[in-house]
Amino acid sequence: MHFASDNSGPVHPEVLTALAEANQGYQMAYGADDLMNEVRDRIRAIFEAPGAAVYLVATGTAANSLALATLSQPWETIFCSPVAHIHEDECNAPEFYTGAKLTLVPGGDKMQPDALRRTIAAEETRGVHGPQRGPVSITQVTERGSVYSLAELQALCGVAKAFGLPVHMDGARFTNALVALNCSPAEMTWKAGVDAVSFGGTKNGLMGVEAVIFFDDSKAWEFELRRKRGAHLFSKHRYLSAQMAAYLRDDLWLRSARKANANCARLADGLRAAGAQFLHEPQANIIFAGFPRSLHKRLHAVGAVYHLWGDPLDGPDEDEMLACRFVCDWSTPTEEIDRFLALL
Repeated sequence: MHFASDNSGPVHPEVLTALAEANQGYQMAYGADDLMNEVRDRIRAIFEAPGAAVYLVATGTAANSLALATLSQPWETIFCSPVAHIHEDECNAPEFYTGAKLTLVPGGDKMQPDALRRTIAAEETRGVHGPQRGPVSITQVTERGSVYSLAELQALCGVAKAFGLPVHMDGARFTNALVALNCSPAEMTWKAGVDAVSFGGTKNGLMGVEAVIFFDDSKAWEFELRRKRGAHLFSKHRYLSAQMAAYLRDDLWLRSARKANANCARLADGLRAAGAQFLHEPQANIIFAGFPRSLHKRLHAVGAVYHLWGDPLDGPDEDEMLACRFVCDWSTPTEEIDRFLALL
């Protein structure tokens, strides 16, 4: 009954098999391996972007930070939501790698076009003394489990383009959003106005690899230099390539995300039937819900693993509603979900 994070789940067996196969013999280093050619061709085909520049790094923080550094200048500011991963969970790595600052767009989990427009307009108003306008970063799936619709993405990108700004998509759970929307990768990215995307794999069954995709390949060489200078160019790169190649073969990336989302829907249905209060309507593989402290204590006592979101488990008021987060991945057995719901 482990619902702490999709980061906590195992590596998919098909990926482990691919890694063992890639371990045979010799391959050229630093991304010159044969598997990287397969990855590059496959991603370009999937995204309907034959000229895209495609790179691999080992972490989502590296993918986001290096992509944003390539899209911005140190005197600019990057616009994001107050709960964006680049703001709350990356230890200032985006600021470190970009030299830029982050400007938070007021509002909740999802950025709204009007709020984004006002926030952008308020910058670049003090001449040399203030930050200049820089990229807009959108998280898809959001940190609270919401999914931007295609129309919402197009609206946000439209605001950015009106100011001549590039758009970055933090897609750590990219595929969970994709299958929730039942659209194509192209529709969710460059056709909507996205310039660069962090295409996540670690949260969806890989050992540790994320792709960075630039739909304008004029940024390619700069990214390569930043990746090397930032100490994120792997020497034995084939082990990154092998993971991503296995992920894209036989639609493993889609199969894993569909299973994770289905697990989440099953869990959400059971929580709803039990009277749990939802903080955000579940749309992909993350649930934010609330129920009494006494019930949390009972569930933790019998081995359920998930994160409380705010108040501590120990407290005097047994009836106090405590918020929590559940995350499902591809590997969660249906039996564990049902056992958890039965205990609930």
